Amino acid sequence: MDYQHLAELLFPHVKETPEDIEKKYPKRNLPEGAKVTRFAPSPTGFVHFGGLFPTRVGERLAHQSGGVFYLRIEDTDAKREVAGAKDGLIRTLSHYGIEFDEGAVIGGDKGDYGPYMQSKRADIYHVFAKQLVSEGKAYPCFTTEEELKELEKVDKKAEIKTKDWHETEDYREIQQTWRNFTMEEVEAHLQAGHPFVLRMLAEGDPDKKFKITDLIKGDLELPENDKDEVLLKSDGIPTYHFAHAVDDHLMGTTHVIRGEEWLPSLPRHIMLFHYLGFKAPKYMHIAQLMNIDENGAKKKLSKRDKGTNLDDYERQGYAPEAVNEYIMTLLNSNYEEWHTANPDKSFEEFPFNIKKMSTSGCLLDFGKLTDVSKNVLSRFSVDKIYTDTVDWAVKYDPDFAACLSADPDYTKRIFAIGRGGKKPRKDLALFSDVKGYAGFFFDPYFAVVDPIDEKFSRADVVKTLDAFLASYSYADDMNTWFDKIKTIATELGYATDMKAYKANPTAFPGSVADISGFIRVAVTGKQNSPDLYTVMQILGETKVRERIAKMKETL
Repeated sequence: MDYQHLAELLFPHVKETPEDIEKKYPKRNLPEGAKVTRFAPSPTGFVHFGGLFPTRVGERLAHQSGGVFYLRIEDTDAKREVAGAKDGLIRTLSHYGIEFDEGAVIGGDKGDYGPYMQSKRADIYHVFAKQLVSEGKAYPCFTTEEELKELEKVDKKAEIKTKDWHETEDYREIQQTWRNFTMEEVEAHLQAGHPFVLRMLAEGDPDKKFKITDLIKGDLELPENDKDEVLLKSDGIPTYHFAHAVDDHLMGTTHVIRGEEWLPSLPRHIMLFHYLGFKAPKYMHIAQLMNIDENGAKKKLSKRDKGTNLDDYERQGYAPEAVNEYIMTLLNSNYEEWHTANPDKSFEEFPFNIKKMSTSGCLLDFGKLTDVSKNVLSRFSVDKIYTDTVDWAVKYDPDFAACLSADPDYTKRIFAIGRGGKKPRKDLALFSDVKGYAGFFFDPYFAVVDPIDEKFSRADVVKTLDAFLASYSYADDMNTWFDKIKTIATELGYATDMKAYKANPTAFPGSVADISGFIRVAVTGKQNSPDLYTVMQILGETKVRERIAKMKETL
C-alpha cells in the first residue's frame, strides 16, 4: 500500500512537517540533571486531594534540580469538561503553594512551549498523525455513527479499568477487521464524508515482554503492546495516549509522574514514543492514596469519597502549610525525622528523594492530618496566625472577621497566649477552631455554654463571685491574684492543698481549682479556657466585673 498517498488522502490540509514543528519547540537550555515535570489535569471538576500528591512530587523534582514545572490542561474530552474548572484548579493549587514556572494561567498561557491547552494544539497532533500514517504505523478506521458508538464501547472495555479484555480472541478478531482495508475503500469513504478514527498499528507480541525501569516500582517486565490504540477520535481531537506523547516530547518533559492505575497503559505509550521517534521520558507510577470504607477496610481513594475535594480543606480552615506538611509525611518516609531535627525549616528545604517513596498505598489519615495541623499552627508567629485567620474568616465567616479585625492589637494579644517557646500551646488545628477557642473574648460570641456542676452549692458560687469582685484588682500580678483566690477557697472550706484534697476528697466541698472554675465560667462561659489570669488581663477589669455580675444574676 502507498502509505504516503494514504496520508495525503487523510490529511490534505496538513502542510507542515514534524521538522517544522520541532523548530518551534527547541530543546530547553537547562543545567545538567535538571528535571522538567508537569501537572496535566483534565478540567472535569474540583481538584482531588490525591491530585496534590503527584503534583507536589513533580514540583519538588523540578525545583530541587533547577528545572521547570509546568501546567498543561488536557481538555480533549469536551463532554467531560466542567465550565470554570481550569481557573478553579489554578486558584486551588496556588492556595496550596503550587506555583508553575510556565503553562496555562487564568486568561491565557505563560511560557514558550504552548499552547498549554491541548484543545488548541490540534494542528500539531495532525502533523505527527500524518507522519505515522505515511510510515505505515497508523491507519484509518471508518465507521457510521452507530458503529462509532459501538467502537466507543469496545474502547471503554479495553480501558485501564478492565484488565485484559483486549487480549481475548474476540478483540483480536475485531481489530483484524479494522486493519483489512484497501485504498479504494478509503477513497470511497472520504468521498462519502464518512468519519474515521485513527488507530496505531501495534506491532507487539503479547507473548513477549520488554524490560523497563519505573523510578518507583523498579525494574519491570511488561508484555508488548498489540492493541491498536485510538490516536485521533472522529472529530480529529487526539486521545490522551497520543497527545501526551507529542506534548511531553515537544515540551521537553523528562519525568512523568502519575498514578499506578496507568501502569497497564505503559506498553502502548512506550510503543508510541518509539513510533514517533521520540525518546520516552522516565516514568514514575505512584501508589494510590487509600481510604477506610464503612466496613473498616482499606480501599483506593476516589473522588466520591468524603474529604477528597481540596477546596473543602480550605473551607474547613486547614492552613495550606499544614496540608503540605502532611503530604510530605506521605511522600517520604524520613520526612518526619528530618522535620523533628529542623522544626523551623520549610518543607521546601527538605531533600526530597524518590527512593524514599512508598511502593504501596498510603492511607489518608485525618487524625494524623489534624495532629500535623496543630503542630504547624502552634509554630506560627502571632502576626501570621492573626493575618491568616482573618483572611480565612473574611472569606468564610465575615461577621467573625469583623470582630477579629476591629482591634488588631487586642486580637493579637489573644493569639499570643501560650505561643512561642519550646512547648507552645496546640489548641488550634483549623482556622475555624478560633471561634470556639477564643470567641468568648468578643461580646457577640460570649455565652455561658458550660454550666457549673450541680454538686456545688449555689450559695458557694455566689459567695465566691462576691468575694472575688471585692478583692479583685487589675493591677495584681499573677501570684497576688491567685493568693486571693486561695483565700476565698479557705474561707469557704475548700481545699488549697491539692495533695490533701486528693488523699481525702470527701473532707472538703471542693478544691481551689473548683473555686477558680466558678470564676472561669463566669468570665469565659467555659470550663476549659486558656490561662484565666491572662484572659482577664486581656479582657480588662471592666468587662471581667460585668460578666461576673451578670453570672450572679442567673444564679
